[in-house]
Amino acid sequence: MNYEEMLKIGREQLPDSVHAAERFEIPNIRGHLQGNKTILSNFNEISSTLRREPQHILKFILKELATPGEIKRGGSVIIGSKIPASRINDKISLYAKQFVICQECGKPDTKISKEKNINFMKCMACGAKFPIKSKI
Repeated sequence: MNYEEMLKIGREQLPDSVHAAERFEIPNIRGHLQGNKTILSNFNEISSTLRREPQHILKFILKELATPGEIKRGGSVIIGSKIPASRINDKISLYAKQFVICQECGKPDTKISKEKNINFMKCMACGAKFPIKSKI
């Protein structure tokens, strides 16, 4: 038995979870309802995972949900209406797709820069540069 055959047998015995692992996973939002408000407790963790300013992410989410909200001292976010966590997670995923993940290579290693009046997303992995269409 040669090396190639042994490698094939070894790969077939690996569990599926080894093949499907991504290095970039956005944590799910944690929070609770308090009266008519939604309190998000791990917003800073999400913004550090996305490597974007918390204010930028929050502005996008609040615009998408059409509701008021603010960041309080300590990093928690208060949203002015009852919103299910699944809807907030969907909006965070949409934000990542528009403002974090490279359209060319699909990696999250991007930076946002402003040239004149246009915001660009530049990928540090593949070097691609795209104008950001959405304004917030």
